[in-house]
Amino acid sequence: MTLVLVAALQRMVFTITGSDLKIEDVERVAVHGEKVELCPKAVARIEKVRKVLDEKIAAKETIYGVNTGIGEFSETKLKDEDVVEFQRMLIYNHSAGINGPMPIEPVRGAMLGRVNVHAHGNSACRLSITATLVEMLNKKVTPYVCEWGSVGACGDLAPMSQIALVLLGEGEAYYEGELLSGAEAMKRAGIPVPGLAARDGLAVINGCNVMTAMAALWLCKAFRMLRTAEVAAAMSMEALNGNFGPFDERIHLVRGFHGSIESAKSLRSILKGGSLMDKKKKVRCQDAYSLRSTPQIIGAAHDAFVYARSQVEIELNGVGDNPVFFEESRQQVSGANFQGSPISVPMDMCGYSLTMVCVLSERRMNRLNNPALSAGLPPFLSTNPGMMSGMMLSQYTADTQIVDQRINCMPASVQSIPAAADQEDFVSMGMNTAIKNDRILDHAYGIIGIEMMAASQALDLRTKIDEGKYCYGRGVQVAHEEVRKHVKFLDIDRPLHKDHNKMKEILSNFSVLEAVEKAVGPLAEPTGRAPDAVEPEIRRARDTEAKEPETRKGRSRSRSRSRSHERELSPAKAFMFMFNFGSYH
Repeated sequence: MTLVLVAALQRMVFTITGSDLKIEDVERVAVHGEKVELCPKAVARIEKVRKVLDEKIAAKETIYGVNTGIGEFSETKLKDEDVVEFQRMLIYNHSAGINGPMPIEPVRGAMLGRVNVHAHGNSACRLSITATLVEMLNKKVTPYVCEWGSVGACGDLAPMSQIALVLLGEGEAYYEGELLSGAEAMKRAGIPVPGLAARDGLAVINGCNVMTAMAALWLCKAFRMLRTAEVAAAMSMEALNGNFGPFDERIHLVRGFHGSIESAKSLRSILKGGSLMDKKKKVRCQDAYSLRSTPQIIGAAHDAFVYARSQVEIELNGVGDNPVFFEESRQQVSGANFQGSPISVPMDMCGYSLTMVCVLSERRMNRLNNPALSAGLPPFLSTNPGMMSGMMLSQYTADTQIVDQRINCMPASVQSIPAAADQEDFVSMGMNTAIKNDRILDHAYGIIGIEMMAASQALDLRTKIDEGKYCYGRGVQVAHEEVRKHVKFLDIDRPLHKDHNKMKEILSNFSVLEAVEKAVGPLAEPTGRAPDAVEPEIRRARDTEAKEPETRKGRSRSRSRSRSHERELSPAKAFMFMFNFGSYH
């Protein structure tokens, strides 16, 4: 993102309502510093429900976490004089994490998410608590939070408690690039310390806001990573003289998976204008699955991410708290809205879906390296095979990262370990999911970066082999040019670790993707659609098939064979079309 755009975002203000927070909003606030404000209706809701709680406390009504202990101590009634001090003790004993520090961005995202929970008016904290979190976001006072400690049920208690410490004027916080005591950070930023009254501490910590913020930020990057993987795939397929028939829109429409439809569309956009896409070059009848299944596989990951996004945004805009207070009925209900499984389950799926895309990437890179599979490219993309080994070892580096990804694909959501004397006997382990997904994504930058580097080497070699007679798709050309700004052609063997790390860097900042989208337009980012939304497109594809001029029938043997006397493109015909289309030249 450009500095100009970041500066513009910092001048904007996002209004927190409790109901319309998207993952992109989390990224703009947490990463790019967009300012926030509470909407007036949210302020009124917070004040009304707090008034009800104060009246209940004055009437000495027993309320969990207000004048009782928590967890196994929920049946322990507190003395009146201990109600306020209990909130301090609660935050002290729950600030029990280890390792660190957690990056600033997910901590800011968690603070934003917690404010959005409060905006519903079901948490019964004082308005000053919520307002202080808003001011900390706007003035960029970010608590120091340990990375490990949350089991993802009863909320992200340990990390959220370190945020609450700063509301007590304790703990530590970052301000203007410096780690300070919580009290000093608040003082320098000019933010009054609100302290914690009855209920306030639990209202800050009792939700899965850290893992949810991490999921939101991860998805923003991972959606871009899938589009980058499509660019890398297109580059490899150009270099391998791939058959682009399997990207025909019709076969994807008749199956109906939205991710596959949109991924094929992106590939066509990237490859448009190239000799292979325009059928000016002879190709194989059928490619291996790692080439022709690309839209189905990346599309499956797209669809998994879309589902995860829907769950994360439900959580971002829901009331993750306990107990939950209802102002109109003057009641509170204790439950388990802090349970993180609705987030950990889909995010586990996202981790192994991205790993699947990386495995696919490595298989294409293998075909680039293997002279038996590379359609005439030199072994290991070397300019002097035997004397020099080219990109042989680059594949090793990709492989070792994939193994670590696979290790981290084990779902954390089934790893519950009972805690709190078995009162909390099933927990989501969603923070473990979030942490391991970050590792999976970090490896993805390296793995797909290595494929893109190998594909660039292969494209240069292919141009020499073809004596410059053919051209590549516009998106492929732009991606190749962007890579060559940072990594030069491997004419003579050299240490490649710097090149690998440079590729990882440019993939993690998405500069290649930005350049390609600037040239060919935005690549599709599936948002998920019901089957009935896809049906009009299927009909449109069939209409297009029916109206195609008769004069085109004779262009190739396979084209006439793929069309019988009956023009209707049934699913069975589409299946046959996928195979028959392979002999297009």
